[in-house]
Amino acid sequence: MKNKTTLKLVTSAMLITLGTVISFICELIPFLNLPFGGTITVCSLLPIVIISWMYGLKWGFGSAFVYSVLQTVIGLKTVSALFIPDSDSYMGLEVAIVIILIDYIAAFTSVGISGVFRKLKSKTLALVLGSILGTVLCYLFHVLSGAVFYGAWAEWFFTDTIVKDWRISKAIMENFSGTSLAVVYSFIYNGCYMIPEIIITAVGAAAVSALPQIKKERESLKYDQ
Repeated sequence: MKNKTTLKLVTSAMLITLGTVISFICELIPFLNLPFGGTITVCSLLPIVIISWMYGLKWGFGSAFVYSVLQTVIGLKTVSALFIPDSDSYMGLEVAIVIILIDYIAAFTSVGISGVFRKLKSKTLALVLGSILGTVLCYLFHVLSGAVFYGAWAEWFFTDTIVKDWRISKAIMENFSGTSLAVVYSFIYNGCYMIPEIIITAVGAAAVSALPQIKKERESLKYDQ
């Protein structure tokens, strides 16, 4: 039992590190980064999905929480700006803390739910469904944070920035206002990086399910449910 726990710890640490390194590298690639925050990464969340699938929800959420803290550190430049009064991103201490809790801690920790399908006979289906569920939940937390704390930028976003087609902007502005406009804005903006992330992670999950190392590791734990 002790050896098995040690193996879980070592494997989880390696996978968390892998996901963090992938995320960090993607942060350095300009075309993967949106102008106002958010990065499309190449399967940085997949290691957390794998942990949760192999070891269960307890390990999944624990590992995802550690990953969320590391993501907060990686995003330190953005995060610290929330606390600096002279910064354009300053929100006030209480609001800044809540944003970090939702946008980083809750969002990335939610990926730990990916192992909920681990008992399905098809490991490919279990990994793919789990990855979709985990990343969609992460997306929804980003949407919540964006709508509540950055919704005031919605009108500006649809008229002066990314949405260049005036017909789309006009249709959105005519049909949505206030809170609903903020929610639409947050879904669209966060979707620009999270929808590709969801798709890439699902494809990656299907691919790694065929790896013999994954199959061997999961088989060794089939009686450790």
